[in-house]
Parts: sequence; C-alpha cells; structure tokens
Amino acid sequence: MGKVKTRFLGLEEVEKQQKQEQKRKAGKKQLKKVKTPGKHKGGDKTVTVSADESSLKKMQAAEKLAQEEPTSTKTNSFDKEKKVKKTKARARGKKYQRALKAITTGKSQQPYSIEEAIKLIKQIKYAKFDESVELHLKVSKEGLKGELDLPHSTGKTVRVKIVDEQALSDIEAGKIDFDVLIAHPSFMEKIARLAKVLGPLGLMPNPKTGTISDQPEEVAKKYAKGLLRWKTEAKTPLIHLMVGKISLEDKALSQNIKAMLKSVGKANLQAVFIKTTMSPSLKLDLEKI
Repeated sequence: MGKVKTRFLGLEEVEKQQKQEQKRKAGKKQLKKVKTPGKHKGGDKTVTVSADESSLKKMQAAEKLAQEEPTSTKTNSFDKEKKVKKTKARARGKKYQRALKAITTGKSQQPYSIEEAIKLIKQIKYAKFDESVELHLKVSKEGLKGELDLPHSTGKTVRVKIVDEQALSDIEAGKIDFDVLIAHPSFMEKIARLAKVLGPLGLMPNPKTGTISDQPEEVAKKYAKGLLRWKTEAKTPLIHLMVGKISLEDKALSQNIKAMLKSVGKANLQAVFIKTTMSPSLKLDLEKI
C-alpha cells in the first residue's frame, strides 16, 4: 500500500494550505515520455523520466532545434557505409610490356594484315615453349557454328575413341583418355546411362556434332586428321579457337587462318584478333582478309 497522507478536516485554512501544497508538488513532478536511442535490437526505447519546468523547456527547445536542422545534416547511427570493392588491374610482366611496346610503336591504331600479324607475333615471342596461335572473333550474332578441315595440322593431338564394350567399362571406371567419343547408333542405349559423366565434359556422342554415325571409323579418321568444330559462346557473339602453333610456317598459319575466317563468313565478322598464348593481341584488317 502507498503512503497515507493526513488531511485535517474542519479547519478550512489548514485544508486550503494542504491542497495548494499538493498542487505545487504535483507541478514539479510532471511526467513526460521521451524517446532515447536504444542499443537493443528494436531500435528506440521509451522511458519515463521526471522533469521540472526548466528541464521541460530545455527539452522543448532542443526538440525545436532538431526539427529546424536541414535533413542533409542529420545522420542515422544505424546506417552503415557501403564498401566499394576496388579491383586492381592485373600487373603485366616486363617481357609482356616490351612485346606490347614493339607492336604499338607507330602503329597503335592501325589493324594488320594476316601476314604482318604473323610476322610480328613471331618477332615478339618470349615464352620458352611452343605457344599456340589463337583467333578471337567478334561476330554479328549468337548461335553461329560450323566445322572445317584445316589445310594444315594445328599441332594439337586429338585423342579419338570409338565406343565398344571395353570403352564403356573404362568410362564406368572413371578412365577418360579421349577428346572425342564416337558411337554407332546400336551403342546409344548402353551409353545413355553414362550421360551424367560424359555430358558435363562435352563428350557425349551427339548427331548434331556428327559423333553418332553408321561409319564411326570414317568419322574417327576425320577427327584424328584435324577436323575443327567451332561455335559462338553460349550467350555472347564471340568465337575463340586455336589455328596452329607458333612453330608452324608463316604460310601454313596464314592458310589456316584464312580457311577459318572463310568458314565463319566475312559478312559475320565484326572484329578479329590474333595472339599467341602469352602475347598481346593484334587486330586484323578485315578489308585485307
């Protein structure tokens, strides 16, 4: 129970003084709910504090000042600054920088003919191994694809296997020692159970790629000789392929490149670049192809 306050009844003056004293004390103990920032998960918390007349005036003045303050200067303690990830440019080695300088001096904006480009990439060679010569094509649309027999070998050995019972056993055991798998239609029912293994590797025989044939031996010879299949990337009109090794003669490289560009079609070409495994790229002149 609370405190019991004694009031003298019957004495009007004393009773009047007691009432005035109670009102004065009640005025000093006015209660006001104010919000203060809370550290708990819910954000702000509401607490009840005692405030006399002077402190109430100070709080009202501070509240008014906060409302007049421009919103651009207000800060929220719960806002977090977004961190922007900065990616560093790849640092190139001294040999690469020398090679780049050699092919851009006096001709930085001009494209090269196929013959000029081949000579330059051989001059700037600095790797100790037999680098691959690569073509990178930007074409007019996605979905382009084709195949051709290059005039000269690319220097890359293509491992071709024809599906038989032994090949099936090897694949089931996890032995994948081929780059191209060719199957007779009669084996497709047996090889279907290996689709989960061969599919992700791009090795599943498919009639669209010509790897399912009634004459698998003939198809195998074409692939072993150097049959080249090309197509654009899945969602980008770009083609990347190898056309030979840097050790191949200039004329042979030139013939391989021209055969490849002819297969894609000049009307589909928007930009063509040539490079080796380690070298900078050189832009080819489409007018001289």
